[in-house]
Amino acid sequence: MNLKNFWEGIQKDFRLFMFILILLEIYRAIFIWLMSDYISESSTSAQISAALWTGLRLSLKTAGFITAISFVFVTLFGCKNRVRVFIGAISSLIFSILFMARFPYYQEYNATFGIEVVRGMDESFLSLMSMIVQEYGFLWRFPAALLLTFICIAIFCRLLLMKTVELPNFSNFVNKFIFTTALIIFIGVFAVFVRFGGSLTYGNGINWENSAVTSDNFLNECILDDGQAMYRAYTMAKNMGEAIIPFADETKILESAQYLSGKNFDENNLTLYLEKTASGARIEKPKHIFIIIGETFMQWPMIGKYENLHVADGLKSIIAEKNSYYSRNFLPNGDFTSVAITGFISGFPELNVKINYTPKTYDQVYISAAAPPLKNLGYNVDFWYGGELSWENIYKMSLAQGFNNFYGLPDLNAPKLTTWGAKDEDLFNAIEKHLENEPPTVHFIMTTTNHPPFNLDLKAEGYDYEKTLAEIKKLPNVPDAENLAVELGHYWYMDKVTTKFIRSVREKYPDSLFIVTGDHAVRIDPSTHPTIFEHQSVPFVMHGAGINSKILPPDAVGGHISIVPTIIELIAPAGFKYYSIAPSLFENFGVAFNRDVYLTENVAGRIGTDEIEILPHVASADLRGVNLSQERTTAETFIAAVRTISVWILKHDLNF
Repeated sequence: MNLKNFWEGIQKDFRLFMFILILLEIYRAIFIWLMSDYISESSTSAQISAALWTGLRLSLKTAGFITAISFVFVTLFGCKNRVRVFIGAISSLIFSILFMARFPYYQEYNATFGIEVVRGMDESFLSLMSMIVQEYGFLWRFPAALLLTFICIAIFCRLLLMKTVELPNFSNFVNKFIFTTALIIFIGVFAVFVRFGGSLTYGNGINWENSAVTSDNFLNECILDDGQAMYRAYTMAKNMGEAIIPFADETKILESAQYLSGKNFDENNLTLYLEKTASGARIEKPKHIFIIIGETFMQWPMIGKYENLHVADGLKSIIAEKNSYYSRNFLPNGDFTSVAITGFISGFPELNVKINYTPKTYDQVYISAAAPPLKNLGYNVDFWYGGELSWENIYKMSLAQGFNNFYGLPDLNAPKLTTWGAKDEDLFNAIEKHLENEPPTVHFIMTTTNHPPFNLDLKAEGYDYEKTLAEIKKLPNVPDAENLAVELGHYWYMDKVTTKFIRSVREKYPDSLFIVTGDHAVRIDPSTHPTIFEHQSVPFVMHGAGINSKILPPDAVGGHISIVPTIIELIAPAGFKYYSIAPSLFENFGVAFNRDVYLTENVAGRIGTDEIEILPHVASADLRGVNLSQERTTAETFIAAVRTISVWILKHDLNF
C-alpha cells in the first residue's frame, strides 16, 4: 500500500461514512414527520431538534462501524473498490428494510427495535411470516424498501465516482513524513470522536443507554437509528444469556429473604424463608378452579374513559355480580405470552432468562412452582392452550414442573383459525365437554384469538364494527381508527366467549372458582400517547361461590405470580404449608412489577427512571401525605428482593 492509494482510499471511506450518516438522519427525520401523531402535545420544536441532533451524534457510531469495515479491507488490505460498493449496497438494503419495518413495529410496541426482536426469534417462522404479511404490510413495505435501496445505491455509486483530491507533491522526505504522521493522528482522533458519539471522552459521549435527552418517549426512541436499536436488542439478548437482571444482587440474598418473609433463621436456606402457612380457608373449597389468561386482555377498555366502546361488557357484567372481586391495580409478568405462562408455571418474575429453555427447568421442580401446592390440596393441574403443543416449549415445561396434563390444538377437535390456534370458543367448548366426570382440577387456560393476524369473521360473530369505529373516532390521538376497530373486535369476541364460558360452567358446577386476567397489554393501545397504566395493566377478576367485593382490599396490588398464592390462601385449611416467592394479595406489600414498569396503590412508573404517573382511578384526595419519591423507593426495594431470590433459585441450590 502506497501513500497515494491510502489517501484516495480514506477519501472514499469518508464518503461512505457521510453517506451512511446522512441516510440515517434522513430516515430519522422522515419517521418523525410521518409518525408525528406520536409526538407529545407538550413537546416543542426544540425537543425535536434535540432528538435530531442527538440522533445524528449517535449515528456517528453506526456509520463509523460500517466505514471501519471498508477502511480495513479496502483501504488497508487493498481489496477492490467493488468491496466498498458492496458494503454500501448491503448497508442501504438493511437500513431501508429496517426503516420500513420500524413503522408497524413502533405502532405495536411503542418502541423501536428491542427485546421483542429477540423474543420473536423463538416463534414459529410460518406464524411470524403469516402475521408480517397479513398485519404489517410486508407485500408493499418490502418492495418499497427495495426501491429505496436502489435509489440509495445509485446515489452512493455517484459519490464514489466523484474526483478525489490529489495527494500533495512533497519536496522532501521530512514533509512527507509530517503529512503522513498528521494524517494518521487525525484518523485516530476522528475514530475516537466517532466511537464516543461526537466526543473525545466517554463521559461526554453518547450511547443508546444515555441517549434519551427529551421528555418525549417517541422522540427518545427516534434518537436510536435502526443500527443502534438492533444493537440494543443484541445487548438485551446478551444480558438474557448472561442472566443480567437489574436490581438483582446475589450478595444480598439473606437481606432479601428476610425482607420478604419477615423472618430470621440461624440456618441459611431459602426453604425456611419461602415457606408460608395458610391462615385458613376463606371460601368453601371449589371442585374446579379456572385461571383464564386472555391473549392481550388489556385493561384499558374496561375503565370509564373508554366505556362507550362496549367491548368489555361481558367481563364487566361478571364483575358487577355479587360473587365477584375486581382489582385494577394489576400487572402482567411481562410483555409476552411466554413470559406470562412461564411465570404462572414457575412462580418467577421475568428474569431476562428463557426459563422455558433452561436445562434446570427440566431437571427439577422449582420450589416456587404452581403445581405442587395445588396438587397437595387435592387437585389435578392441567394446562389448556388453543395452539400447537410445540409452541415455546410450554408443553414440556408444564409437565416437567408438575402439571398433570397439557391439552393443545390436537386435543380440541377443532379447526385451526390462524397460525396461532383455534377459535377461543372452540377451546372453551372442548374444556367444558372435558369437565364431565373430571376430578377436582385447576385449569390454566390460555386463549389465542385476540392476536395478529386478526382474521376472525367479526360480522358473523355479531360485532358492530361501524358503531365501535364511530366511538373510536371520538377519542383523541388514534392513529388508525379502522385498524383499532378490528383489533377491538377480536377483544370483544374474547370477552364475549369468556363470559359465556364462565356462566355456562357456573350453572353446571356452581362451586367453581374463576380467575380472569390477561397475558399482557402491549400491542393494542388506545392512542399514540398511552399512559403507563393503559399500555401495561391487565385486569384481575375473581368470581365464584363465596367471593365478594370485600374479600380482598379494594384494588389490591399484584401480578401474575401473586395469583396462585392468593388461591391457596383463599381455599387452603389453616396450617397448610406451601412455598412462594411472591406474596399473595392478602399480604400488604402493595407493589407489582414486570420487566419495565412497577405499580403501587397510587402510581405507575418505569423501573430505573424518574418517570412516574398517578393511576387514573386514584383521586387527588387519596394522595394527601403520599410521597411519590418514597413510592418509587418502596417499589424498587420490593423488586430487588424478589428478583434477587428468583435469580438465586435459578442459578444455585436453596442454600446460601
